[in-house]
Amino acid sequence: MNDKININKNIVFIGMPGAGKTSVGKAVSQRLQLPFYDVDTYIENKEGQLIKDIFQQYGEEHFRRLESEAIIEVSKNCPSIISTGGGTVKISSNMEVLKSNSIIIFLNRPIENIIKDIDISVRPLLAGDVSKIYNLFKERYPLYKKYCDIEIINDMDFNSLIDEIIKCIRS
Repeated sequence: MNDKININKNIVFIGMPGAGKTSVGKAVSQRLQLPFYDVDTYIENKEGQLIKDIFQQYGEEHFRRLESEAIIEVSKNCPSIISTGGGTVKISSNMEVLKSNSIIIFLNRPIENIIKDIDISVRPLLAGDVSKIYNLFKERYPLYKKYCDIEIINDMDFNSLIDEIIKCIRS
């Protein structure tokens, strides 16, 4: 299905790790025929190492600097679809950059559903302890709410979710 629309902004997905930002972002980019950028993948390709290795070797602060640089770079490719890392919202300057030329969608997926699906071995901030996700949610939820233009509850089948997002972008 081709839902190409005339849009002059980026569509940015924010939300918890495991909320579906990347898979939803890819599907929306295909439907709208816009380029897709996953910020974590962009960093991995640019740095030549995995996010979890960057965290282990250099720490979260270094990773957040790389993330901020990546956000500045990918947000210039407007219009496009951008999937951010779950912690992007922790740095207000990241959100200012994104807010300047984007529609920000908070993909809010129930924590219970995230826990059923995620592989914590590749999530540095969960470090083998799935219960840490509740602390991350408590810390980040107010930020997701603060920065989003649209909140979508990700508790429906995938195609319905994509249809709902595209409907919201159009309105």
